[in-house]
Amino acid sequence: MGDYPKNSRKMWRRPKRPLNYDLLNEELYVLGTFGLKNKRELWKAHTELSRIRNQARSLLALTQEVRSKKEPTLMKSLVRIGLVKENSTLDDVLNLKVTDLLSRRLQTVIQKKASIKSPYLARQVVVHGHVMIGERMVTVPSYTVTIEEESQVGLSPKVDLTRTTQQASKADKTEQPAE
Repeated sequence: MGDYPKNSRKMWRRPKRPLNYDLLNEELYVLGTFGLKNKRELWKAHTELSRIRNQARSLLALTQEVRSKKEPTLMKSLVRIGLVKENSTLDDVLNLKVTDLLSRRLQTVIQKKASIKSPYLARQVVVHGHVMIGERMVTVPSYTVTIEEESQVGLSPKVDLTRTTQQASKADKTEQPAE
């Protein structure tokens, strides 16, 4: 039978050297900084960045007239997402880091915009349906927010985050050992 035709390939690749301890520590730091659920989300971001950089390298290998036709398409899509500036070059695309890609996720954008305390709390707010982009409720923390949508991102009017943060701080106080 085979796979479902819509999802015919994996969205991520594992690291080539899984027991590289420097890489493991760096991955854990990025997981905690951006509040990712598991390493597979990080690997997806690495794979997406690899795909973008591969497109840029292949454009650099083309002749100038062919490149001038195809380069604006890639640059326009990256500018729309907010990964590069309007007048960037392919060298800027090759210098992108995985943290640039992760900072465009809905989870990270809402954490900064609504000044939510931790990225994990921001993830929970998104998953529970308290985040809206315009009039549309989005429950996917990995949703890539475009530049146009960034001004429309906000909390649902029904949400009372003060109650949620107070409950979280009470839980933190009960976990602390008595002196």
